[in-house]
Amino acid sequence: MIGGLGWGELLIILIIVIAIFGAGKLAGLGGALGSSIREFRKAVKGDDEPRSDAKTEGETKV
Repeated sequence: MIGGLGWGELLIILIIVIAIFGAGKLAGLGGALGSSIREFRKAVKGDDEPRSDAKTEGETKV
């Protein structure tokens, strides 16, 4: 496993982390991490969709 740690040791570490930070805080952290990864992938891939605040063709400013 990771650095010689087995499943039992990883489970104990997970229980300690949940006890320290709380399940709600970890869920928020996981959600933030997921959205950060999505934004990073979108930035690396390139945004092919036009922005909604960008001017469209034929639009004139009055």
